[in-house]
Amino acid sequence: MRLLSLSYRNFRNLEALTLEPSARATIAVGQNGQGKTNLLEGLYLLATLKPLRANKLQELIRFGEHEARVTGKFLIAGAEREISVEVIPGGRTAFVDGKRASSLEAYFGGVSVVAFTPDDLSVVKGGPDGRRAFLDRSVFNVQPAYLDESREYGRALKNRNRLLKDRAPMSHLQAWDATLSKLGARLWVRRRTLMAALSERARAAFQRIGRSELEATWFYEPAHLGDGLAFGTASENELAERMLSRLDARLTRDVERGFTSVGPHADDVDITLGEKSARAYASQGQSRALVLAWKVAEIENLAAQNGFLPLLLLDDVSSELDPERNAFLMNYLAESGAQTLLTTTDAALVRKAAGADTKWFRVSAGRVETSHDTDE
Repeated sequence: MRLLSLSYRNFRNLEALTLEPSARATIAVGQNGQGKTNLLEGLYLLATLKPLRANKLQELIRFGEHEARVTGKFLIAGAEREISVEVIPGGRTAFVDGKRASSLEAYFGGVSVVAFTPDDLSVVKGGPDGRRAFLDRSVFNVQPAYLDESREYGRALKNRNRLLKDRAPMSHLQAWDATLSKLGARLWVRRRTLMAALSERARAAFQRIGRSELEATWFYEPAHLGDGLAFGTASENELAERMLSRLDARLTRDVERGFTSVGPHADDVDITLGEKSARAYASQGQSRALVLAWKVAEIENLAAQNGFLPLLLLDDVSSELDPERNAFLMNYLAESGAQTLLTTTDAALVRKAAGADTKWFRVSAGRVETSHDTDE
């Protein structure tokens, strides 16, 4: 898979443009607030149909305009393919070769991307919602159907929570329980499969990055399911049945508090370092090494599964890493051969990832121009 060209129209603050990235490293240099991150966000939206930063799709539309569009041409298995996503207030539409996509499978086929942002570096020390989102992005990269599955679960959860807050009759609440349990079990199985594939790779990557005698582990198991169920081997039906029974057992509690207390939305990812909680005991450098190790594991897992490396998007991450770990990352990118798009405020931080075929761009006030002097 290779990205051949990328076009933006009315996206964030970017002026209309089309750029042809390098087959290896493409680097956008600019000060904060000029629009370099918007380049990556547009590509991430194109590859995942999800915003990288925005809370609402409408935020992606250039001020004063009514729609935004990002288009990419890819070389996949020897054939060119064009995908586009158009954003309007309240929604977005995906296109394949100029026609509206008939399904997610038709749209995503062969396109894979891993993004790494400064916000990711706070995942270890942050709250469980950040770790869930971090995990779910990895699940989606392997299983694109997870996008619709998680949204369907979210809608069912929202409906049940609304009934809880309204103190609806128990029969109305219980009508949602079977649906929520079935959807929740599917998400649990997706997450479990991903963790099984990535945890050992991440452990090994941390040994290379952290250069520490402490062993790192990543562990995921649903909360509030009770005893007597082996999550690692339980079938999807068994998980659905257990969630259904726990929803019933916690119904009075949920009514009192006004929200559903059991399900994938209430879980956390446990990260340990030397058998201690990384959230409580890891240093800032160790925390960032743990996140970096997970990203390396994700890249390697996707390459092993798909037979090709994903696109790598790195948004000014180097400025947040210490010199040793930044050197590891830049060397890793240079040696991997992956097509990579990086942004930075300081070209010197990413020069080790550059090669003779690197393309450099300067971003200022939404204008993206070819740059020949990387030190300017």
